[in-house]
Amino acid sequence: MLADIVDAVIGADTHRDTHQVELATPTGAVIATCSIPNTSTGYAQLLAWIDQHAPGAQLAASIEGTRSYGAGLARALTAAGILVLECEQPTHTTRRGTGKSDPIDAHLAVLTALRLPADRLPTPRADGDREALRILLGARTDLTTTLTAQTNRLRALLRDGDDSDLDLARSTLTTTILTTLAHRTTSTGTSREHTIRQAEIRRLAHALHTTRRDLNTNRTQLHDIVNDLAPGLTHQPGIGPVSAAQAIVTFSHPGRCRNDAAFAALAGTNPVPASSGRTIRHRLNRGGDRALNNAIHTIAMTRMRCCPTTRAYVTRRTAEGKTPREIRRCLKRYITRQLYRTLTNTMTPTPHP
Repeated sequence: MLADIVDAVIGADTHRDTHQVELATPTGAVIATCSIPNTSTGYAQLLAWIDQHAPGAQLAASIEGTRSYGAGLARALTAAGILVLECEQPTHTTRRGTGKSDPIDAHLAVLTALRLPADRLPTPRADGDREALRILLGARTDLTTTLTAQTNRLRALLRDGDDSDLDLARSTLTTTILTTLAHRTTSTGTSREHTIRQAEIRRLAHALHTTRRDLNTNRTQLHDIVNDLAPGLTHQPGIGPVSAAQAIVTFSHPGRCRNDAAFAALAGTNPVPASSGRTIRHRLNRGGDRALNNAIHTIAMTRMRCCPTTRAYVTRRTAEGKTPREIRRCLKRYITRQLYRTLTNTMTPTPHP
């Protein structure tokens, strides 16, 4: 257990303005408590406070919200050489009989860390290029939503126009069509409705062109970072820059998941027993990181369409009596194992002699 290898544990309940911190022994006895501002000055004060009260050099910090308001504190403690652990918010069961306050939450963070197995410590997700991928994926989600809304709005305007616009609404809005719409002019003497409609069509055509360009730039940036972090990952069948980026963001760093089964549970692709009576079957886990699960589903569907090896596998399993859903479940579990092994091998630094 973690309590067997540390001299003290730091528990932190983080907030926007201040952090409540507790220093405790491996038995959970409180040594000291303090409250610091959520600033670089506050982090320096905390490090000095730890040096003053810590009974030894082997320390671990259990921080709630390492990817939220506790991100700065986690980075400061990591830079000081202190082992930082990611602590989840206490559940209602954990709080039962204890109440709710910042000192109580800091103490619960200490107790949560002390109960952890030493070989399964939940370290925070990595920064650097991995964080850059997360930002790009968030931007891509926003751009995709905007693109869909703009496209639907433009098609609606074209659909309610004349016959030529109706034909455009039914067709694919290619770059050539968008350029034509963006430079369309309005003749004099037309109604106010027609003038406003044409002006809005021009605006949306310009906006769609810009959004598509931003999406292409986003994809290029994702591709470059993915190739730097996990060379060769996008060369595997069905894995594009977006799916690869999501896998890297969730995987974070070697050691976050202890094995491929834990990674499958995180992705929601681990088989769950669903047997009853004479029926022996499994189903997929409906939990886990749904963004990663969606990426793995995309990879599986692409391979089922384009990969000869996967198509042969589908044919063989169909002949055995498997349903399409069961075949996808097996494929998604295999892809998860493949992703875990590839990311572990490519993202682990090679030791130099």
